[in-house]
Amino acid sequence: MVVGAEGAQLGVLSLDDALNHAADAELDLVEVAPNAEPPVCKIMDFGKFKYKQSKKAHDAKKKQKIVKIKEVKVTPNTEKHDYEFKLNHAKRFLAEGSKVKMTVFFRGREITHSELGLRLLTRFTADLTEAGIIEVEPKQEGRTLSMIVAPKAEDTKKSGDADKAAAEQA
Repeated sequence: MVVGAEGAQLGVLSLDDALNHAADAELDLVEVAPNAEPPVCKIMDFGKFKYKQSKKAHDAKKKQKIVKIKEVKVTPNTEKHDYEFKLNHAKRFLAEGSKVKMTVFFRGREITHSELGLRLLTRFTADLTEAGIIEVEPKQEGRTLSMIVAPKAEDTKKSGDADKAAAEQA
């Protein structure tokens, strides 16, 4: 089955006839559906086709958003001021559109009181409810207890719009 350069179906042709049609049009004969019965070939400029596909792939890659994960580390006996300092960092990261991995790491015998770390992560969750949502619940892996908080959808749109406006002004 052969499809012409303008999209018109030329019907089922032999390979030699299809190649002759392609040569007359000064284009290439490209097999587009080899598993079909009969196989489908199209007469087109293959170089131009490959170029357009690479441009589409490049544009799609340009538009994708790369998600970064920032980490905030604390210990179970972190003081109030240090906790607030880390909390402000986490809020700033979420406002920028990054995900935040909250990690409580236990040193020495602190691991016996892992409930303190869990309590600390629940406190972080309560304080970050307006800035983000929990993506991965707290889980313990060895001597660390961690969870991941993602920014809320409307926050990332606002920061993305602000970034675009800043780029347009520059």
